[in-house]
Amino acid sequence: MNIWSKMMTALKGGVNEAGEAIVDSQALRILDQEIRESAEELKQSKDSLADILARKKVAEERCAQIEGQIKEHESYAIKALDKGEEALAREVAEKLADLENQLANEADAAKGFEQSLTSLRIAIKQAEQNLKRFKQQVDTVKATENVQRAQAAVAERHSGSQSKMRTAMDSLERIKEKQALKAAQMEAAKEISEETTEASLKSKLEEAGIAPSGKSADDILERLKKK
Repeated sequence: MNIWSKMMTALKGGVNEAGEAIVDSQALRILDQEIRESAEELKQSKDSLADILARKKVAEERCAQIEGQIKEHESYAIKALDKGEEALAREVAEKLADLENQLANEADAAKGFEQSLTSLRIAIKQAEQNLKRFKQQVDTVKATENVQRAQAAVAERHSGSQSKMRTAMDSLERIKEKQALKAAQMEAAKEISEETTEASLKSKLEEAGIAPSGKSADDILERLKKK
């Protein structure tokens, strides 16, 4: 692979990493949006479930009404036959046929609604479980992200504190050295002052003839002559 190919590969890798970094930085926001959209879709599914349930109840009520009408007209047909009213009985029978066809249609509708309800309930339950697991995973990711951010902040502060501590300790040592030097200088000045004062006093006493002065050459010759 020549140098240009290597540079292009490195460049592509850098672009991919930059793209991933941008996506990752928005990951939690994207996940939150996905959760909101999924929750909204789940709400719409539940609204549809309620609508289908209402239609099923209406169909069942309609079936009950039609069944009541069928029983009523059956009694009419029987009474017409008992009275020999064949034409009237046939007319009632035609009404019964229409009612029974209506009943079959309403029963089929109610059955279809029931099947739809069963399928939709299963789908909603599965969606709720998936959404719950998804939210748990997002919460875990958020918690982990917060913990890691806190740990990074603590580590950074600790590193900065250690650096500051070292700097402060170095300053403290320099201050102590300066103080020790100052103390030594003051002690030396005191000693020099005391020595100067003592020498001055001795000179004054010697001049006054109160304290003996140092021996001179005449004193030494005088002592030798006496021997």
